[in-house]
Amino acid sequence: MNEVVIVDGVRSPMGRRGGGLADVHAVDLLAHVLSAIVDRTWIDPATVDDVIGGCVGQVGEQSTNVTRNAWLAAGLPVSVPAVTVDRQCGSSQQALHFAAQGIAAGTYDVAIACGVESMTRIPIGSAATFQGSPYSDRLLAAHSLVSQGESAELIAEKWGFSRSDLDTLAVRSHRTAIAARDAGVFAREIAPVQVAGTLVDHDEGIREPDPDRIASLKPVFKEDGVITAATSSQITDGAAALLLMSGDRARELGITPRARVVSMALAGDDPVMMLTAPAPATRKALDRVGLVVDDLDAVEINEAFASVVLAWRDELNISKQWYDEHVNVHGGAMALGHPLGGSGARLMISLMSVLEERGGRYGLQTMCEGGGQANATLIERWGAAQ
Repeated sequence: MNEVVIVDGVRSPMGRRGGGLADVHAVDLLAHVLSAIVDRTWIDPATVDDVIGGCVGQVGEQSTNVTRNAWLAAGLPVSVPAVTVDRQCGSSQQALHFAAQGIAAGTYDVAIACGVESMTRIPIGSAATFQGSPYSDRLLAAHSLVSQGESAELIAEKWGFSRSDLDTLAVRSHRTAIAARDAGVFAREIAPVQVAGTLVDHDEGIREPDPDRIASLKPVFKEDGVITAATSSQITDGAAALLLMSGDRARELGITPRARVVSMALAGDDPVMMLTAPAPATRKALDRVGLVVDDLDAVEINEAFASVVLAWRDELNISKQWYDEHVNVHGGAMALGHPLGGSGARLMISLMSVLEERGGRYGLQTMCEGGGQANATLIERWGAAQ
């Protein structure tokens, strides 16, 4: 198989619902980061074999292959095809996997993986309300499906997480995000967006956490539950893109990549508990190359809900100290936000940043997905093996 490398990644700011990116059409938001990745890497866009994008709410403004529409809106070569995939919250991480698989197999030499979600303009669940329910009577007879928020409550109950456990993680998410922002980490990742004369150049969800206020919030999904708005990912507008190519093509072009893709895995799990598959996906990705958790220098796991991340930690027997030192050290979706289809690519950009900042070698990205699934991607910082 061909060696697969990630040349670079770029993202938009993460905009709060109704915030600075609310007036930007999803096609234009994705077009912005596609233009930015081409400009940032100096790649000839005509040499891209495919553009694979993730988007969950593929209805209205995000329908009809939003990835192809964005590529064309960016004024990029019409000869380059594009496709949009939906693996729920892991859609752009799956886009990365498809791009990497195409390169490894020799079908592609160069590919872009990307994703977008405008959750202000296309509210969460919009696609599921169009002309009937996606859950047939036969499906519901086989599995008593509940909402993701209810699944997060079930996880907290099964693993015995207290309200305090979850609130503490939310506080940490914001504080680590503040530290990364103040250190200029996010400024290096972000392609600012000009909106009606205003430059949106920062993540709008990050704020100084008030533990007392967080503790006072009412549960959202269950009257006597433990999941609140603070311990859930933020509803967000955003997009991100990654340029991948074969190692041979990078060498031909004189390009120094940022990372090498080492292993990829998928997992399915209980569709009612729904959000627990990151643990088995992590094990599969590591087992395939003979590594263990302690070999990792950084991990990005999507903070869909605080209970999801803590369950992953406990299932893998990770200590709190190791977690604090290695996991989501630049903050997570409780602080930065979770623009569904764009989050997988955003997490990979953050993972590469952490590895470079620390001089680490191996990094893992994983995230839960609707329907009881997860992706896991293991990368190696370029040059770390030398």
